[in-house]
Amino acid sequence: MTAAFTFPGQGSQTVGMGKALADTFPAARAVFDEVDSALGEKLSATIWEGPAETLQLTENAQPALMAVSLATLRVLEAEAGVSVARDAAFVAGHSLGEYSALAAAGSFTISDTARLLRTRGLAMQKAVPVGVGAMAALLGLDYDAAVAVAEEAAQGQVCQAANDNGGGQVVVSGDKAAVERAIEIAKGKGAKRAMLLPVSAPFHCRLMQPAADAMAQALAEVTIKAPASPLVSNVLAAPITDPDEIRRRLVEQVTGTVRWRESVAYMAGQGVTRFLEIGAGKVLSGLVKRIADGAVGVSVGGPNDIAAAKDAIAAAK
Repeated sequence: MTAAFTFPGQGSQTVGMGKALADTFPAARAVFDEVDSALGEKLSATIWEGPAETLQLTENAQPALMAVSLATLRVLEAEAGVSVARDAAFVAGHSLGEYSALAAAGSFTISDTARLLRTRGLAMQKAVPVGVGAMAALLGLDYDAAVAVAEEAAQGQVCQAANDNGGGQVVVSGDKAAVERAIEIAKGKGAKRAMLLPVSAPFHCRLMQPAADAMAQALAEVTIKAPASPLVSNVLAAPITDPDEIRRRLVEQVTGTVRWRESVAYMAGQGVTRFLEIGAGKVLSGLVKRIADGAVGVSVGGPNDIAAAKDAIAAAK
């Protein structure tokens, strides 16, 4: 098996995502119904009708993106005979996408995943008052250089590398003043671009510790099964399958760096040649091309993508 199934993170959401799948395939509609039932509200209406400002709220975007990913996967299973256990050498997800990956691999039920992501989104938003923290993208610096920028910018405040996305794209996160200093330092060190991101909280840094504590409590109350295919963990950039370790690493992930570049490089080093991005958007497929020479990223998010996904899996064998 030389295909990996990957699952997008926050920022990939758009109003209307997943609607064509739900309108076309009962298997997809059932996922949205299950998520609505788990949350006790019509999140599907927000996903398909907006407004965009409501969908973009962290507490909505996280379960919404998972719903679209799992709806897409259920269609692949029903219409293309896809099996995570048989066809995916690994599963991986970017930040919240790690929960989607685990649901896809059978570690979590969809209902539990929806509730966990609602809790996660609320806890992350509540951890830091709006305006106190910030995140910035540093483009054109490698990871080590970006870490050095963050350390220099901290000056007693929090400033950390939050996402190592690959292709010279590193996101830093922390106190707003420190992140703003990082932007100026990065420009002075040759960054092609450095700019604040339109996010509502400083994710994946120490300021998120209250959210990590909330997730430790929430995850302690949920059954986690061993995944059908190994999960390449965000914080390790290495595969894990033990339920207790999965629980622990998901807590660490709230304040830790998303090591996406290393995760993709690891999977490519294990022979993965096809990376299926299951769900909304094409962000991860774009990153794959910049990280792993010769690897192919295939975005699967609508009815017209199902045949291409089936062909990519067949080509990977």
